[in-house]
Amino acid sequence: MSLVRCPNGHVYNGRRYGKTCPYCNMKTEEETTAAKPLGFEPPVELLEEAVRPVCGWLVCIEGARVGMDYKIHDGKNFVGRGDDMDIQILGDNEINRRNHTIIVYDAKKMNTVILPGDAAGLAYLNDEAVYVPTELKPYDTISLGKSRFLFLPLCGTSFSWEDLT
Repeated sequence: MSLVRCPNGHVYNGRRYGKTCPYCNMKTEEETTAAKPLGFEPPVELLEEAVRPVCGWLVCIEGARVGMDYKIHDGKNFVGRGDDMDIQILGDNEINRRNHTIIVYDAKKMNTVILPGDAAGLAYLNDEAVYVPTELKPYDTISLGKSRFLFLPLCGTSFSWEDLT
């Protein structure tokens, strides 16, 4: 793991977040002081890195990270506090570290579904506990720990990344 300390003292995973602190959005010292030469070309590895298009968002509307948005990508998105989670939610210790819940965008069916995770914590969809896979609708609320999130879809019957190719 590549731990980095930002100018405000936050420690975070540099491999996952790069040179910008996920807590305060400050750039690390080495990026702010390093001047890029004119005509700077990014490393080839960055250009070859696969882009995972966003299919929707969770937006925190209550809890420690109000206003923060989390991208939902195609396929399974594991939700928890851990560094290895697809959707990492920090600041709410009642959210399980691993697999509190799973959010899936199914490109074939063009829908987004919430599933119960394999952790001890429960996920609630519109104040009802999620025990079975349940389809998400625009502006549904999801409660995890002490936090609440609003679901905002991008992909579905009106838009699909596959339609563009």
